[in-house]
Amino acid sequence: MHNTVQNLLKISEKVKDKFKLNKNLSKIPNIIAVSKTFKLNHIRPILDHGHIHYGENKVQEAIEKWTEIKKEKKQIKLHLIGKLQTNKVKFAVKLFDYIHSLDSKKLADKIYKYQDELDLKTKLFIQVNIGNENQKSGIRKEEVLDFYNYCVGLKLNIIGLMCIPPINTNASKYFNDMSELNKKLNLNELSMGMSSDYLEAVENNSTFLRIGSSIFGERG
Repeated sequence: MHNTVQNLLKISEKVKDKFKLNKNLSKIPNIIAVSKTFKLNHIRPILDHGHIHYGENKVQEAIEKWTEIKKEKKQIKLHLIGKLQTNKVKFAVKLFDYIHSLDSKKLADKIYKYQDELDLKTKLFIQVNIGNENQKSGIRKEEVLDFYNYCVGLKLNIIGLMCIPPINTNASKYFNDMSELNKKLNLNELSMGMSSDYLEAVENNSTFLRIGSSIFGERG
């Protein structure tokens, strides 16, 4: 068995164990294998193993890597987890099943335009700047409700919230804030937790974990 498959199975077991220990959790999270920068030959073992969810940061890289694979394996679900530039929205809506980085009204307007034009309904996460960090993208916590209502007005398919907590802090505090915010909006999905903090995210109702290096190894 390839080491990436072994890594994935170990993470999956840890997630299931954490889930079983907490009776307040309602669903086992999906694991998004963050395959950005990795070539297909490195990803192929877990593809052949049957893993479904994959994450990419850049639209152009994803087009080159996944267009044919998605035709071959129709069960694959592709997630855009990086910042989406407005000039790439049409390509993103065509290729990705989920976009985790909706972070402005301008981007919401563009997604609405191309979804309508292409007759597609991409699943969307609002990216929340949960630590109110000036250097990070995302909607500030106190502005999320207004932005959510704006997106609902456009009939966008908002399924949940996404965050990247500040580094070198207690991630659980921010994950708990996100979980509470998600509940207030009555959303079902929550995208949070990476290689360094995914178990804390599980404890706070994450439904999509974005894990790269713990599956594929460090990027070169």
